[in-house]
Amino acid sequence: MIFNTSIYLLYRHCTIIKHTIISSCSMSSSLMNLSESMKKLINKEKYQEALDLFNRNSTSVSDITINLALKACTKLKNVEYGRNIHKQLSSEQINNPFINTSLIRLYMTCGDEDNAYHIFFKNKNKTSNTYTTMFKGCIINKKSEKILELFNEMTIEPDNIHLIMLFNACAQLRNEHAFKIKNMYINQISKLSNYNNHVINSFLNMLVKFDDISNLENVFNQIKTKDIISYAIIMQGLLENKMYEKALDIFKQMPFKPDEVMLNILFKICSELKNEQTLKLAKRMFNEMPSIFYKNSTLCNSYIRMLMKFGDISNAENVFFEMNTKDIITYGTMMQGLLENKLYEKALDIFKQMPFKPNEIILTILFKICSEFTNEQTFQLAKNMFNEMPKIFYEKLSLINSYIHMLMKFGEISDSEKLFFLIENKDTTSYTVMMNGYNMNNKPEECLKIFKQMQEKNIVADEITYIIILNACSQIGLLSIYEPIVNKIPSNLLKHHRLQAILIDMWGKVGHVDKALKIFEHIEKPDVMIYTAMINAFGLNGKGHEAIDLYRQMPIDIQNEFTHISVLNACSHSGLISEAQSIFNNIQVKTKRITTVMVDCMSRMFMFDEAQKIIDDFELSHPPGFVMYMALLSAARNHRNSIISEKIYNRMKNLFPQKKQGLIAASVLLSNTYLSIGEDEKAKEIRFKRLSEIGKNKIVGITWTEVNGEVVQFRAHDHSHPRSKEIYAEITRISTELKENGHQYDSKWITREINDNESIESVLCGHSEKLAIAYNFIQQPIPNIIHATKNLRICGDCHSAIKLIVKIRQRPIIIRDANRFHHFDINGQCSCQDHF
Repeated sequence: MIFNTSIYLLYRHCTIIKHTIISSCSMSSSLMNLSESMKKLINKEKYQEALDLFNRNSTSVSDITINLALKACTKLKNVEYGRNIHKQLSSEQINNPFINTSLIRLYMTCGDEDNAYHIFFKNKNKTSNTYTTMFKGCIINKKSEKILELFNEMTIEPDNIHLIMLFNACAQLRNEHAFKIKNMYINQISKLSNYNNHVINSFLNMLVKFDDISNLENVFNQIKTKDIISYAIIMQGLLENKMYEKALDIFKQMPFKPDEVMLNILFKICSELKNEQTLKLAKRMFNEMPSIFYKNSTLCNSYIRMLMKFGDISNAENVFFEMNTKDIITYGTMMQGLLENKLYEKALDIFKQMPFKPNEIILTILFKICSEFTNEQTFQLAKNMFNEMPKIFYEKLSLINSYIHMLMKFGEISDSEKLFFLIENKDTTSYTVMMNGYNMNNKPEECLKIFKQMQEKNIVADEITYIIILNACSQIGLLSIYEPIVNKIPSNLLKHHRLQAILIDMWGKVGHVDKALKIFEHIEKPDVMIYTAMINAFGLNGKGHEAIDLYRQMPIDIQNEFTHISVLNACSHSGLISEAQSIFNNIQVKTKRITTVMVDCMSRMFMFDEAQKIIDDFELSHPPGFVMYMALLSAARNHRNSIISEKIYNRMKNLFPQKKQGLIAASVLLSNTYLSIGEDEKAKEIRFKRLSEIGKNKIVGITWTEVNGEVVQFRAHDHSHPRSKEIYAEITRISTELKENGHQYDSKWITREINDNESIESVLCGHSEKLAIAYNFIQQPIPNIIHATKNLRICGDCHSAIKLIVKIRQRPIIIRDANRFHHFDINGQCSCQDHF
């Protein structure tokens, strides 16, 4: 019985084992089928179907299927489903390196960094892949600093991928922590040789981002197995640091055939060097490159940009028209290049040909192009494009600033102001554009107001801002306004030559040559801008001899057209004719502007035959210059010589029939000449013939003066000031004193018809400079020195009257007009010695 029972138990045991084996095999086969099915679905990007399959078989899952489910959750960014899986896992499963990494990847991808870090730090057996996943997660969540922290805690040797991500993070951060890691590897540079080129190139790129060019070159030279990317990185770094010659040398050393990236960098380098040799190299490389490269619009755009920098418009156009795959950047590159080369019509044509809807960059360029035109058609095009652009473009400051600049160029001040005040987050450029616009429209006082607003908003002014505000000060020409602004300029900007030149120019324009000279003397190596500014400052203040001395001290090889013009103007304003002739004769290239200044110099001394000979000599090899004849005509008016005036005017009509506005101004000068000699009928005939053509383009004379910190402006016969009655009462008193001391009002300076209720005296007494002077005399106390600035040339009657006023009232007056300074001394003399 026992035997039988034992046999039964044995049989039973064997049966159980058999069934267990069969069941185990069946389950293993089922799990394999599940994992294979999930893999296929995931490979086909059917992530939700994979999760559904996993869910239906939740009672029979393995580590492999769990890992696959977590991968699907990551792809779907379904963090909740992933968390549910996480909760069901045992600690042993969580410590499975594959599942552990998948959980970290899921949480990092879905932005649940806390859970990712919790899993990571609980893992006692971190693998290389664990760190890789964490590093990548930090990149996804834009936490580059965390990569550096994790790197410092690494317990294993970093591999290629770790170092690539580490160096990229350091390049992005460029902070103290990154700096330490950079230096650590520089000191252990030999260790990098154990890694592949991708790591070394990442390290080179990091050095570029740190502007560590010295170490960049050292590391590059130590690399034994450089690839083309290594060469591209160092070339890009040298390019970014403006070391163009070195960058080109690296290209020439390269043993590889340049690819598209390399050629793109090369064209950028060549466009900065701008010499014939580099242009030839770039053209050769472009012509030799594989035909497939011509389909690369980025590369072709770079080449077009380079050609434009060289002014090689013809070749740039050929490349552009031969391109089969133009993108919007291609059109932008062409437009910008033509704009920079002042080919505005062509640039506008390219815009009109463009088949794409303009983006913000294209519109920015378009508005710059349109600002160079003066016709209504172009203005309307720009307005239409602005009105039709997407609302989101209103947030693009560079675009809005460009449009405001264009509006200002067209004199649309009101529209510019409305748009400017609508900008919520104005930057330095916004204020600078607005300030420059006011200067262009002869509103320097408004420019000063905008600058004050800028300071109140704590917007930092840059070099360009200060140049513009100083130009506004120079228009007004009052020291009390200029000096406080100069004192606010940061010391680091004062070292810039362009700003130094402006300061010298401005001090000259407010009559302080001594301060201009002090700046000049402290500059170790003055360039042409500095010399020219100082020469001009001397000239403006009647110091012709000093201007000539400095001109002769200046190295001849840096003298340019503006230098010659400045010294000739200085001679003209000081009556130094023989010196001017000597300088003019020694100038090798006599441009139109240089010749015009010499004509003006001769004309001011009424040397009409000599001036005409200069013009005749110039016209033997050049087309006639309109401004030369205007200088002659102006001098003839001052000389009251109607015969010469008429002769010059008739010649101008024959030579320049298309200069409509210029001929209107010329007719006014001729009319004034007739008035000055009493030929009123001839004057009327000319005046009525041209009156309808003058329109709004006639420049209005304005005089500014400053009293007790307040800038006041006057126009002729201005009654807008609250104290106008007092001002005109003072004018009457001054006029009486002038007549008692022998002054006779000169009608030749009246440039319009005298109305029935006016007299020669009342018209001339209403000039803006006289009103400004009278305003100063009604102050208590009267200023020790009266300062005023006029935007046009001072009239002859005012000049004579002021010489007498300072002598009678014993009060010095300084007037700066459009040409020069007039220092009226109490002895009744002017610094210009009547050369104005």
